[in-house]
Amino acid sequence: MNLKKASAREPDLDGVSLSSPDKVMFSDAHITKLQLAEYLVTVSDRMLPHVTGRPLSLVRCPEGTAGECFFQKHTTKGMPKALRAVPVKESDGETADYLMIDDVAGLASAAQIGGIEIHIWGSRWKTIEHPDRLVFDLDPDTGLTFADVRAAARDVRKLMQVAELESFAMVTGGKGIHIVVPLDASQDWDTIKSFAKGVAVKLADNEPQRFTATMSKEKRRGRIFIDWLRNERGSTAIAPYSPRARANASVAVPVTWEELSRIEHANEYSIDRVIKRLQQQKSDPWASYFKVSGQRISREAARFFT
Repeated sequence: MNLKKASAREPDLDGVSLSSPDKVMFSDAHITKLQLAEYLVTVSDRMLPHVTGRPLSLVRCPEGTAGECFFQKHTTKGMPKALRAVPVKESDGETADYLMIDDVAGLASAAQIGGIEIHIWGSRWKTIEHPDRLVFDLDPDTGLTFADVRAAARDVRKLMQVAELESFAMVTGGKGIHIVVPLDASQDWDTIKSFAKGVAVKLADNEPQRFTATMSKEKRRGRIFIDWLRNERGSTAIAPYSPRARANASVAVPVTWEELSRIEHANEYSIDRVIKRLQQQKSDPWASYFKVSGQRISREAARFFT
C-alpha cells in the first residue's frame, strides 16, 4: 500500500463512509484522513487484539494536528455505529457510556471523526475490575538521551524477570518507552497498582540520580519518571500501532528487546515506515504476547516490591 498515492474519492472502508477524505491530518507528513483510515485498516490484524473489548479514549483532531486536539472517552450523539458505547461505573458512582472498538470498522470510524490516538484501558470491559496488562511508561526529562531510556527499559525488564514476569517493549512515538506485562486478569486494580508503584519506588530508591517515581517536574529534573499511574482503574495507555497526534505522524510501535538496542529515537517510526516495516518484517515482534499464559503477580513478588 502506498499512502502517498491514496485516492481522494469518497471512500467506503469496511462500511464506513469517510467525509473530507483529502483533509490533511498530519501537517508535516501530509497524510490525509483517507490515508489515516487506510493505515488503521492495514495494521488492524496487529492492533485489534490489543484494543478490542476495552474501554478507550481517543485523541481527536478534527482539523488535523495543525488544529485543536482533545481527549474523548464518552460516546456522544451522531458518532459512527462502529464506535460502540459500553456502560462503565465511574469513581463518583455514576454510570457513563464509554467508547469501545471491536473491529476494523471501528478503527476506520475513529479516523472518520478525526481520532488519531487510541488509548486503551488495562482491562477488558467484561472483566473491567481485573486488569490483564500492566504498563510502565518511561518518561525522560529534557536533556536525557534515548540511550538513557533504553537502559532504563532494560532495568525494568530485569526487575520483571526477578518477579518471574515476561515483559514487552514498545517505543511510544513520543519520547519514551512502554514496558508492557500481560496478566491473566485474576487480580484487582489495587494489587496491580500497588505492585507497579513498588517497582517504580524501588528503582528510584536504588538509583535516585537516574529515576523518580514522583510526577512533579522538580523531582523529574535530569531523571526518568517511571510512570506507574497508568495502572489505576480508568487510566489509559497508548495502544500498540496507534498513530500519535504529531505533525510527523509518528506511531507507537512494539519492538523486540533485541532490536530496541538499535533504535535511536522513540519517534523513529512514522505511518509510512510502519507500513514498510509490516511489508518487510512478516514476523510479529510481540508474537509471544498472547501465548504468555497464567502470568500474575506472585505473593513473593508483591511482598518484595510493596
